[in-house]
Amino acid sequence: MNVKMVCFSAVALSMVAGSALAAASGSGTSALDDPAKMQPFYTDSSMKTMVSKDAFTKAWKALSPADQTAMMTACADEAKNANAANTHPEFCSSVKENGGSK
Repeated sequence: MNVKMVCFSAVALSMVAGSALAAASGSGTSALDDPAKMQPFYTDSSMKTMVSKDAFTKAWKALSPADQTAMMTACADEAKNANAANTHPEFCSSVKENGGSK
């Protein structure tokens, strides 16, 4: 019985520690990859069509300052590392246009 508990505890600890390390190391995701934060800026669920400029501004102002900063940072990172994998050029352009260059 004790061996089972030790093994179970070791597996549980490794799962918790592994996910914590993955989150801490910045596993390649950015604020721009969070569908919940990005959805207000798009008219469709596939997030291909941007909302109007007025709706974008309204959605931008509804974000917390921390979320705005995270999105501006992610856009700046995309601009520095421009390549085919960058999938948010239109969004980042709108961020910059709507006060994202604070």
